[in-house]
Amino acid sequence: MKKRLLIGILACIISVAGYGFYSTGSANNEASNVEPQIKVEQPVEAKAIEDKVDKEEVEEIEVEEVAPATAIDEEIPSSNFSLDQIAAYSGSPYITVNNNIPYFSDEDKVRTDAFEIFSNLDSLGRCGVAYANICKELMPTEERGEIGSVRPSGWHTANYHEYVDGNYLYNRCHLIGYQLSGENANEKNLITGTRYLNVVGMLPFENEVDDYVDSTGNHVLYRVTPIFEGNNLVASGVLMEAYSVEDQGKGVMFNVYCYNVQPNIVIDYATGESELAAGATSVQEQQVSTDATEQSQVVDFVLNTNTKKFHTPTCGSVSDMKDKNKQYFHGTREELINQGYDPCGRCNP
Repeated sequence: MKKRLLIGILACIISVAGYGFYSTGSANNEASNVEPQIKVEQPVEAKAIEDKVDKEEVEEIEVEEVAPATAIDEEIPSSNFSLDQIAAYSGSPYITVNNNIPYFSDEDKVRTDAFEIFSNLDSLGRCGVAYANICKELMPTEERGEIGSVRPSGWHTANYHEYVDGNYLYNRCHLIGYQLSGENANEKNLITGTRYLNVVGMLPFENEVDDYVDSTGNHVLYRVTPIFEGNNLVASGVLMEAYSVEDQGKGVMFNVYCYNVQPNIVIDYATGESELAAGATSVQEQQVSTDATEQSQVVDFVLNTNTKKFHTPTCGSVSDMKDKNKQYFHGTREELINQGYDPCGRCNP
C-alpha cells in the first residue's frame, strides 16, 4: 500500500514537472534550439484524483459566486390626488387638501430610515414624485452649488422687471428643497416654477420642516408631487405632504397644493411662454395693497406672551409653547403690532 502511494506521488511530481517544461519548451526551442521536454502522462489513478479535486473546486466556486449588485429603483408610493379636487387660483398661494392630512401609508408613517427617491423623467422630460424621510443625515453640510446647468421642462428665461419680485418669472424650483436634502443640480428634482411658487408657496413649508428637524433630530416623511395637466411642460402646481414620524404628526403635518402662478403674469403651461397681464401692477404697488389687506383682515392668532410673538394656529411653534404663555386672539395684525407683538418668522402670519 505504501509503495503504491509513493509511486502515485512520484508520478504526480513528474507529471507537474513535465507539464511545466512542455508549456514553455516551444518558445525556448525557437530561441536556443534546446530539445523539447517530453510530456509525461499521469497514471490513470493520479489523474482521476486530480480531476476530482478540480471538479470540487469548480463546484465550490459556483456555489460561492455572487451575482453583481444591481441598482433597483425603489417604487415611489403616489398620492390619491387629482386636480379635480382643486379650485382655481383666487389669491392664496396654496390650499389645504384632504383636511390637511397627507396620504402616506401606515407602513411608511413609522419609518425612521433616511432615504430620498426621485422619479425618472418622463418622455417629455418632466419630473415626477420626489419622496424622502427628512432627517439630519440628509441635510447639507456645505453651501448650495450651481444648478444653472439644468433646464427643466418648459424653461424660459423671462425677465419682468418691476412686475416680479426678483425680476425673473421662473426659478429652478427644487421639489425637495436644498436645505432638506442637499440636492444640487439633480434634474429629477428641479421643475420650472414661478418665483411666487418657490418663495411664497413652498418655502414656508420647507422652513417648517427644516426648523422641526433641527430642533428635534426627528424624521419627517416628505413627498412633493408636481402636477401636470395633459402634455403641459410646466406644472400647474405641486402637492406637498409632510408627517413627523416620532411624534405621529404632532410636530409637523400638512397636505397642501401650491399654485404655480405669478400675479400679473399670464403663463402658457403647454410651452412655458408668458406675457404681462392686462392691468398689471408693479411689485411696489402689489406690496402696498397686500400690506393693507393683511393689516385689516380679522383672523385667529396664537400669542406667546413670553416672547411677544404672534402665530397662526397651525404653526409648529404653538405646540412648543408653555400653556401659561399661550393666549388666543381674534383680530387683525395691525392691532397686535400696535400692542407690541411681532409676527413669527416661522409661519409669517
